[in-house]
Amino acid sequence: MCNPTLAVTAIAGASSYVQFQQQKQAQKNEYARQKRQNDLAKKNAIQRYASEALRIRQVEKQSKAKGFTASLKADKARARFEVSSGSAGVAMSGSTLALMKDYYRTEGNYKNSLANNLNMNIRQFENNLEAIQFGQESQQTYLTPPNPELLFASNALNVANTYYSLEAQKEIKGLKPNKGEPVA
Repeated sequence: MCNPTLAVTAIAGASSYVQFQQQKQAQKNEYARQKRQNDLAKKNAIQRYASEALRIRQVEKQSKAKGFTASLKADKARARFEVSSGSAGVAMSGSTLALMKDYYRTEGNYKNSLANNLNMNIRQFENNLEAIQFGQESQQTYLTPPNPELLFASNALNVANTYYSLEAQKEIKGLKPNKGEPVA
């Protein structure tokens, strides 16, 4: 005759095995999803780094071009002033020197303004890089690799729990013979 406790325990064991396989696959899938999420976060950060680097290079190039253009304009303006004052017979002294110094001051102020703007853009670029790093870290997930050993132990304990629960119920109902008594 078949022992009902062993039959129920065998069914619980088979069920537990199926659950174990499903849980193991679910853990593998979750681990793969976490890795994909982290890869996407990294790729996104790399693209944003590249975009920011390109932008700051463009700003630097533009600032240098403006500075060069300003120098050319200032040189031309000073040359015209020197030629016109020289052809008019005006000596370089007093008010003419003050006007020449004004050309230099205006050029210096403009170049200083360009340098200040570039420095502000560089500081903003550095802040953006930190924000990109923080964004990547916030988009990444903690990797939890599959742990089939723990799953197996958990499912084995569930089967053992089923078996001992059935034995305890039999004992409570008086269906289990005392030790030393023959089994009928």
